[in-house]
Amino acid sequence: MAPISASREEFDEIPTVVGIFSAFGLVFTVSLFAWICCQRKSSKSNKTPPYKFVHVLKGVDIYPENLNSKKKFGADDKSEAKSKSMMPKNSLHLDLEKRDLNGNFSKTTPKIQSSPDLEKLTPKHFVEREKDSVSPESLKSNTSLSSEEKQDKLGTLFFSLEYNFEKKAFVVNIKEAHGLPAMDEQSMTSDPYIKMTILPEKKHKVKTRVLRKTLDPAFDETFTFYGIPYSQVQHLILHFMILSFDRFSRDDIIGEVLIPLEGIELSEGRMLMNREIIKRNVRKSSGRGELLISLCYQSTTNTLTVVVLKARHLPKADVSGLSDPYVKVNLYHAKKRISKKKTHVKKCTPNAVFNELFVFDIPCEGLEDISIEFLVLDSDRGSRNEIIGRLTLGASAEGTSGEHWKEICEYPRRQIAKWHMLCDG
Repeated sequence: MAPISASREEFDEIPTVVGIFSAFGLVFTVSLFAWICCQRKSSKSNKTPPYKFVHVLKGVDIYPENLNSKKKFGADDKSEAKSKSMMPKNSLHLDLEKRDLNGNFSKTTPKIQSSPDLEKLTPKHFVEREKDSVSPESLKSNTSLSSEEKQDKLGTLFFSLEYNFEKKAFVVNIKEAHGLPAMDEQSMTSDPYIKMTILPEKKHKVKTRVLRKTLDPAFDETFTFYGIPYSQVQHLILHFMILSFDRFSRDDIIGEVLIPLEGIELSEGRMLMNREIIKRNVRKSSGRGELLISLCYQSTTNTLTVVVLKARHLPKADVSGLSDPYVKVNLYHAKKRISKKKTHVKKCTPNAVFNELFVFDIPCEGLEDISIEFLVLDSDRGSRNEIIGRLTLGASAEGTSGEHWKEICEYPRRQIAKWHMLCDG
């Protein structure tokens, strides 16, 4: 019986040994997993972020002279880390204040060339660019200039044009802009970007990315337009709109550049060009145009039928001289908008024919507290639509608008149409 009892004790000890080894193995596995996670986290934090996120970081040069050399960002970070480690902590704030608007030291003389393609420019072009470049000292001196001088100096735009005969494509490269005015009075800088439109058809509209806090942005962005025959290029006009991004309101318009391509020979290859940015030419006529409206009040069903018929003599709201008008109709009850409609867009015409009918339900009996507003707008895919003119009909309206409203109240179930002059929006 003694050997049997000994074997039983050995069998009882085996689960205990297995449990101990399992516990040690679990602890080792968890420790190894935690160590691997820490190593991955530290390696990710040391990596240089991709270029498209670099502009979010503070104290980093986000407008390199050559956008194609992405390795430059890593080198800049290392050099900055060395310089910061050699300086005391108290001088860190002063060091940041000595940087210019692009994050560079103001003591260093800025290089004139910002892309390899501009090496072919003549010394005359370099002189012009040196004159237009903006430094922090010049920004302080500009505050004492008159308002007329500020409006005249809007900077210079650098770009290149090329035609690819194999692909039948028109290529535009927006390189950079120099000497832009500061649109933000607090920071004395701008957040520029460029919208480009090919006129007169306005079918091709593109825009660059926004570059933060700089007056000398280097875009270096290429736009290729396919399906444009070379014979048609001579009849096109390039319209560059330079704007400053504003997060809380409408973007500020810095200026524009208009390039007629007639007489520009692109058969020999790429052409490097630069043009002075001029103040935007908003062509406003003395009048806002006219709108033909037909109204009918149905007292039995308590509805108002509105027909937008025609518009004529609309002003030239675009540099091409052509507008893309449409009409928004807003119904108000006690000065509160309760319904809205809009017509289709009519392309490239100052005399639009709409012939569109809308039926509005009136929430009260009679039209005493009802008014209707007509907004004629110019459709623009690349930016916010501009108001060409405005018309308001109601009991408190004056002139022909008041007479028209009075007639539909006195003669219900009768369709009455009248021309009305549009006023400024």
